Amino acid sequence: MTRLERQHHVRRASIKDIARLANVSHSTVSRALRGSSLISPQTITRIRQIAADSGYRPSAAARSLVTSRSATIGVVVTSIADPFAAEVVLGIEDAADQRDYSVILANSNAQPEREMRVVRAFEERRVDGIIVTSSRVGAVYAELLSQAHVPIVLLNNQHPSEFMHSVMIENLAASRQATQHLIDLGHRRIAYIGDRFGCQSDTERFSGYQSALEAAGLPILTEYTGYGNGSADGGDSAMSELLTLPLPPTAVFCYNDMTAFGAMRAAAARGLRIPTDLSIVGFDDLFFAQFAAPPLTTVRQPMRDMGRLAVESLLHLLAGTPTEANLKMPGELIVRQSTASPQEIA
Repeated sequence: MTRLERQHHVRRASIKDIARLANVSHSTVSRALRGSSLISPQTITRIRQIAADSGYRPSAAARSLVTSRSATIGVVVTSIADPFAAEVVLGIEDAADQRDYSVILANSNAQPEREMRVVRAFEERRVDGIIVTSSRVGAVYAELLSQAHVPIVLLNNQHPSEFMHSVMIENLAASRQATQHLIDLGHRRIAYIGDRFGCQSDTERFSGYQSALEAAGLPILTEYTGYGNGSADGGDSAMSELLTLPLPPTAVFCYNDMTAFGAMRAAAARGLRIPTDLSIVGFDDLFFAQFAAPPLTTVRQPMRDMGRLAVESLLHLLAGTPTEANLKMPGELIVRQSTASPQEIA
């Protein structure tokens, strides 16, 4: 047998091959590889050594037929190009890998119909569980779960619902803290740029903004509320409109960092200096927020930790152990150089 043939032989070693080499039955090999108490420790050691020497690798497909588990988790993201989703997925993969699970990733492109198709496709592929990030159709999962046998955890769910299991940040408290930071600096004309799609996270962040203004005795003016689409272009457009007001804002709190980057671009295009002429606060603390010009003050979401927590919640559901239904994690205000006291307090 040539070296190439030996390598090919090793790669294709099966339980049948191991049984023949060990002079035992197929069932004995299967039990030994699983560490069954029905097999003596000496036999288990001998069979596992033969398997290792033969280059045996268990078949995931065959194992799933026996255990009814595939050791895979399906993850739905809005887009792999979304920096928030990328950080969350890193946390998901880290937690899954530590527990010997594989991750299958799919994009929804923020399209509700596509999101549902992907979730159903994952179920048909017999994944053990599904994590959906920034879901656009969270309210329908309660009905879906009544028909499915796959646990689903929503991460950063974008629509209020009676869904049983989710992981989110404490949007209200974090947004209140971000707005209070601007108030403490002396700003009185503080704008908010949100997400025009009516996401739950936007609603909660706007409520936190309003709560801080009310507590400080400041008026909530509709003209100081702008709407983007969560992207830099949306932030640019909304900020441009706000800057045309007779009394433009001296500070702005943005729905997310991408919106804040767009607001920075709009201000710079009009010759405004940040933070001298306009203070800007974002939300997320994406990796490159620290490298903006100037570095962006923002609310840090523990994105990787949120991904890890979603996996833990999913595995608790798979094991049938109790787990909290709606998990919320605190945000952290990271103060950098995009905020300062206003030149004039109006």
